[in-house]
Amino acid sequence: MFGLGLPEMGIIALAAVLIFGPKKIPELGRTLGKTLRGFKDELQSPEEEVEEKEQKSEN
Repeated sequence: MFGLGLPEMGIIALAAVLIFGPKKIPELGRTLGKTLRGFKDELQSPEEEVEEKEQKSEN
């Protein structure tokens, strides 16, 4: 994954805990997940619009 091994990922995780604190990490994960989900939905939205236009033009 991005050329990172287990030691590098451990160092990043440790730095995140030191910077944000253990209570803030789950909240950051949820926020990141919601943001990525919204981004993915927006990327799929134009495809759905094109399909709807194609179906309307066939009728």
